[in-house]
Amino acid sequence: MSDRAALLRAIPSVDRVLSCEAAAAALTRFRRTYVIESVRAVLDEVRQQLTTDTRHAAPSPAEVVALAVARMDAAQPLAIRAVINATGVVLHTNLGRALLAADAVDAVTRVAAHAANLEFNLAAGERGDRDDLVSDALCALTGAEAATVVNNNAAAVLVTLNTLAEGREVVMSRGELIEIGGSFRIPDVMAKSQARLREVGTTNRTHPDDYARAVTPQTALLLKVHTSNYRIVGFTSDVPLEKLVAIGHAHDVPVMEDLGSGALIDLSAYGLPEEPVVAERIAMGADVVTFSGDKLLGGPQAGIIVGRRELIARIKRNPLKRALRCDKLTLAALAATLHLYRTAPDLRTALPTLRWLTRPLAEMEAVGQAAVTALHAALGEGFVVGLVDSESEIGSGALPIENLPSKAVSITHATVGADEIARLFRAADPPIIGRIHAGRFLLDLRGIFDAADIVPKQR
Repeated sequence: MSDRAALLRAIPSVDRVLSCEAAAAALTRFRRTYVIESVRAVLDEVRQQLTTDTRHAAPSPAEVVALAVARMDAAQPLAIRAVINATGVVLHTNLGRALLAADAVDAVTRVAAHAANLEFNLAAGERGDRDDLVSDALCALTGAEAATVVNNNAAAVLVTLNTLAEGREVVMSRGELIEIGGSFRIPDVMAKSQARLREVGTTNRTHPDDYARAVTPQTALLLKVHTSNYRIVGFTSDVPLEKLVAIGHAHDVPVMEDLGSGALIDLSAYGLPEEPVVAERIAMGADVVTFSGDKLLGGPQAGIIVGRRELIARIKRNPLKRALRCDKLTLAALAATLHLYRTAPDLRTALPTLRWLTRPLAEMEAVGQAAVTALHAALGEGFVVGLVDSESEIGSGALPIENLPSKAVSITHATVGADEIARLFRAADPPIIGRIHAGRFLLDLRGIFDAADIVPKQR
């Protein structure tokens, strides 16, 4: 028998490993199937190593257990982890968009571990409607007659189009045929809804007559889409919602508007660029308005649909609505967030998104100066750390051409590139996510309230 064959035969079996004394301790810490999975992975690695290198001896069962335990200890408990957002993008889609308010987190925690009145009317003692948990607040905040909620705004657009325009035409401007993140396009969503797109106008100019001439007996909806993730500038013209509503009323055709980001308050009152307010769009006569819960609203991921009572009732009866409905955790977070909009005396303090968006430069500078000192000490020789001017983005397609003045910590090294520095910070616990600009690694301070949060720590 060759040395290699003898070594491979000496590798202990899974059963032998699990029978040793060391395995008993591991089995009290970890589920048996997980231990077996880890032992097999270790044995596969050993087998591969001994196949190519006969200088090592086969491990004992106890040694295999030790390697398996080390492997299990090193494994991340969950694939999804909390990270530090120092990118300068407030509503970062890849990092989960809006942070929930403390009240929303508490609401989720309360219902997550307990049964909840998700679809149970406590007063009547009978089955209820999960939309009732948020519909009154949504109507109060928007002025709409009725409201319903699905799992994101793309779903809201899909179920609304399918309900109100399946097999018929939807008229919309070519200049509003948007593409949102992940290459999802309004025309594609419309095709899935089984509605037929009728484009009018040109990319840069659409006029009221374009819509009026396009209306036929096959027209089910006039659709306006807020171009929240881009702007067309120069020789342009679009049709304001009020004029589109007048055209719709003249032809007895409902008007739908997809607002995308969906602000519930006037952001200009906080010194931020203007964004359409849902209540204003309802007041202008839009029959149905859809918008996101986890963008400017600052709540959980959700697609919110508000509008005329009879149209919302039809949407709620669509079987797609059940497929796209929200669970109790989302509704708990959304209900708590909406309650803050109705009751909180200082929304800037209550809502993390609004707090980030309105952060004073002086506050960021103070945190930055402390962070520079701490990072100098933590990173050691060779790293050049400084405080620089920066610009933040609102993100998630909201106000795309409006950046916010910000401060950032800049980190460079003569021999360590920006990509490697970024990897070093991502390897921290929790991972710190910054950005690279002009060869420098930057940690934007718009969402950093404690300098210690951007000093890397290891597990």
